[in-house]
Amino acid sequence: MTDNAQPCREPHRLAVADQSRNARRTRLVLILTLIMMVAEIAAGWMYGSMALLADGWHMATHVVALSIAGVAYVLARRWSQDDRFAFGTWKIEILGAFTSALLLGVVAAALAFESILRLVSPEEVQFGPALVVAVIGLAVNLASALLLQGHDHSHAHVPSDHDHNHGPGHDHGHEPSHDHGHDHAPAAADATQAAADMNMQSAYAHVLSDAFTSVLAILALSAGLWLGWTWLDPVMGLVGAGVIAWWAKGLLADSARVLVDREMDSPVVAQIRRAIESDDDAQIADLHVWRVGRAAYAAVVTVVADRPLTPERYRERVARIPALAHVSVEVNRCPRGDC
Repeated sequence: MTDNAQPCREPHRLAVADQSRNARRTRLVLILTLIMMVAEIAAGWMYGSMALLADGWHMATHVVALSIAGVAYVLARRWSQDDRFAFGTWKIEILGAFTSALLLGVVAAALAFESILRLVSPEEVQFGPALVVAVIGLAVNLASALLLQGHDHSHAHVPSDHDHNHGPGHDHGHEPSHDHGHDHAPAAADATQAAADMNMQSAYAHVLSDAFTSVLAILALSAGLWLGWTWLDPVMGLVGAGVIAWWAKGLLADSARVLVDREMDSPVVAQIRRAIESDDDAQIADLHVWRVGRAAYAAVVTVVADRPLTPERYRERVARIPALAHVSVEVNRCPRGDC
């Protein structure tokens, strides 16, 4: 008894949100970062500052990362109506975040290597002019972080119990046999809006790491200028490399989890089991849950029961789970003791 009737075609646009604001902010930050990158690299060569030069090249890798974020938004919008994407283009954003995380890891390794070289072979630096450029770079990074931090919180809505009547089991006026679990619940859409944009998170992490390395460069250049502590410059570089590597690890883990559909440890899985098996008769024989939006999930459920109900009745049981945006249910009769 599988509920697979689909008399009307409904596109799976579960995670296609208005990202134009985020894309515009990303482009503006990209332009600011590109200008500052050129200035820092040029000043680093001119004044002999390895700290400033390393910060400039570090910023160059982030120009690439921000470009990846911008391209991800463009592709997501371009292909948003393409039916070849089963659940929309949301994972393009995750792929961009994963790529950025890998790039952050490379940056951390390169920064650590460069810092070790400078510990071994110190070079003469014009600390004063290099310090001015580093301060300007920090100001640009902070402005960029503020731009990225202000993305789309105004329309976020945290799902509540009042949203349950719009869940996956709500038929929107169709006969029960016409509703086969493809309803895209407003509650799930609201949860998606409330969740963080991982692509913006990756861009934000890059800008923050730039700001952090700028602060380290300022401290090192200041110590070299006023205290003669030239050794502090490479030490700060090593500290910065460690922090960037830690951020990269977290972002890599989050994005990789989504890409490989490692979601069976999600609280949503336990919620589905409790709801379906609440009558002490039905049992879930097979369950697959995966993410189709930032906070939206799809599920395929196989139910066995001694006195089976219709798939519609089982979907009504999970209607209170706001994160569920797409549910397919298969029901099989299995006399008690035979399963």
